[in-house]
Amino acid sequence: MRNILLLFLFTCASFAQTKEKTEINLVLDNWHKAASEAKFESYFGYLAEESIFIGTDATENWNKKQFMDFAKPYFDKGKAWNFTVLERNIYVSKDKKTVWFDELLNTQMKICRGSGILIKVGKEWKIKHYVLSMTVPNDTVNEVVKIKAPLEDALIEKLSQKK
Repeated sequence: MRNILLLFLFTCASFAQTKEKTEINLVLDNWHKAASEAKFESYFGYLAEESIFIGTDATENWNKKQFMDFAKPYFDKGKAWNFTVLERNIYVSKDKKTVWFDELLNTQMKICRGSGILIKVGKEWKIKHYVLSMTVPNDTVNEVVKIKAPLEDALIEKLSQKK
């Protein structure tokens, strides 16, 4: 009887984890889909009011309003960006109010990595923090550094002076 009870409790806990992961997958898939269809309101509706989006450029660290201002012209043209998931890992907190994830995406920049945090707001999951980064194959790092050095050396100098 004890084994049956333990199996039942394990199954319930496993089901709850699966339910949360299914919900998160749906939120993230629909968020990416809204961008591919240039649905501005829908896309930004998935972000928490006090969210942060960090883009691939070192200067892209935006709150929701700043990100909306940046993205609006792309959405207005009817073409934002189209990211499709290649792989995604989702982790759920014990209290089921916070989720963190990482994903590999097929994009116009080739493979990118997204990672972020979602929080439960009422009965909905909202993206609180998202980081998009380009992947760089280890064998090409030196070439990439040579290309970006002229631009980023100036930014490094500027940011170093702010300290």
